Amino acid sequence: MDVNIMTVEVDGSCTSRCNRGYMSAVTEEWVLLSYRLPREPSSPRVALWRRLKRLGVAQISDGLVALPADARTREQLDWAAGEVVEHGGTSSVWLARPMSVAQERELATAMAADRAAEYVDLETSARQAMTEQPVEQRKVLVKLRRTLREISRRDFFPPDERDRAQAALRLLEERSADGAVPEPAAQPNTRGKQASSRRAAGAR
Repeated sequence: MDVNIMTVEVDGSCTSRCNRGYMSAVTEEWVLLSYRLPREPSSPRVALWRRLKRLGVAQISDGLVALPADARTREQLDWAAGEVVEHGGTSSVWLARPMSVAQERELATAMAADRAAEYVDLETSARQAMTEQPVEQRKVLVKLRRTLREISRRDFFPPDERDRAQAALRLLEERSADGAVPEPAAQPNTRGKQASSRRAAGAR
């Protein structure tokens, strides 16, 4: 793929990257993808955006996304840039540093918020599955574990919601292993009403 990687040196006060506690996290570098695709056909644009969403990118502006830079993320955005070129578009991959820690925290906060929403959905699904039969619980558990792995791969600044989602999965695993059948919801007692109706009918 003939995609140039350009490095931008910007004055700033960045320290080593912290992957926990995103409000104070800073990284040494970010890798940015700048791209433009033809409006038609729309399918390449949709496919690219889905790919970028799976990677967990921060959307800086239209056609400009970013990830904390490491060997993996550089390769991922390099491949995405190549796909843009293959579909008749233009792209470039940049290495850059934000001008201030505040700017970087803003990016980290936005990315953490996106992951937090995904963890909340996962926790909700796990707790809903606890009312199912053990067989169904185990099926849901397999699916949610896969989802957790996918989210974790794009989780660069883990929010507190991650711990709650993991705890919910552990609880679901315990419930499914116990094999306990959830109690059915209480049904209204209609026998008395039925007997009264029969007596009233006989009296008539």
